[in-house]
Amino acid sequence: MEIAVQSVALPSSTPTRTAPISSLFPTSIPSRHGSSSRIQTRVSSSSLKLPRSRHFWFKNSRSRFRGMGNGASAVVSEESAVGSSSPGDHAFKLTYLEGNSWLWEVEGVKILVDPILVGNLDFGIPWLYDAAKKFISGFQLSDLPQVDCLLITQSLDDHCHLKTLNPLSKMYPNLRVIATPNAKPLLDPLFTNVTYLEPGQLSELEAKNGSKVTVKATPGPVLGPPWQRPENGYLVISPQGQSTLYYEPHCVYNQDLIGKENADIVITPVIKQLLPKFTLVSGQEDAVRLAKLLHAKFIVPMRNGDLDAKGLLASIIQSEGTIESFKELLSKELPDARVLEPTPGVPLEVSAAAS
Repeated sequence: MEIAVQSVALPSSTPTRTAPISSLFPTSIPSRHGSSSRIQTRVSSSSLKLPRSRHFWFKNSRSRFRGMGNGASAVVSEESAVGSSSPGDHAFKLTYLEGNSWLWEVEGVKILVDPILVGNLDFGIPWLYDAAKKFISGFQLSDLPQVDCLLITQSLDDHCHLKTLNPLSKMYPNLRVIATPNAKPLLDPLFTNVTYLEPGQLSELEAKNGSKVTVKATPGPVLGPPWQRPENGYLVISPQGQSTLYYEPHCVYNQDLIGKENADIVITPVIKQLLPKFTLVSGQEDAVRLAKLLHAKFIVPMRNGDLDAKGLLASIIQSEGTIESFKELLSKELPDARVLEPTPGVPLEVSAAAS
């Protein structure tokens, strides 16, 4: 698949400040689309019948896999895991890879998001924080399908994971990358085909069939001093604007800017992660407000704090809220919205069918 990218500069806005977990660690980095569509979801019940296993989206649609959670194994085809799509329904296939990591497919374009697939997440200080995935720890880069775009939201290790990106760059030396400019010192030595988007800028990914998927950056958290540029969230828009997905992994957003957008699908954390007097990741009422601003039809909650973590910092991080308490809050503000909980490694399909 060949992808062409075009960049268009749009006005940016003042970001919201926050303090995600990655801001506690040293780093070498310098400091609406309206739609009259009906949304349908598909996820294979056969995948969910195995409570002790987790299925991965395997390479090249072959009926093979290895590495399941809890030592179990199974064979599943992509068709049974994902279901089939009708031509022109612009489905999003969303595969959660735990933490902040995702594999998305829209109109044949496969987008790998904030991958942590090699080694643990430790920010180079494992005595302070060292986290491993719970369910897909056996997943390898070689298990990925051919990816067309790497999407990076933030510049620190829990999003721009060099243990993963180094070997990935050797596998795909010409891989298209879309990223926050804050990650430029890390990505430029690895990849040659990088587009850095400031909030408000957009790029188009063009597939071989001529369809175009648009990626638009939005402001995320500020990880350094107040004058530093924000990290990125993204709107991913299917061809002809049939369906839009919004993603920002810390539930931090600019209300004025986000209020001008629409998104059918919102991927966000809903459980807060807190240190004493310090918010690492937001959620709960902030996630409800985000969904309401975007007029979301579906919210896909991510459990980016649900890792096997150890170390001094891990011992004092506290969670606030649950998915159930989020659902209760959401039902009062956006009663028609649905919450779709992803199973790690199992593709979840959300498709827009014209009404």
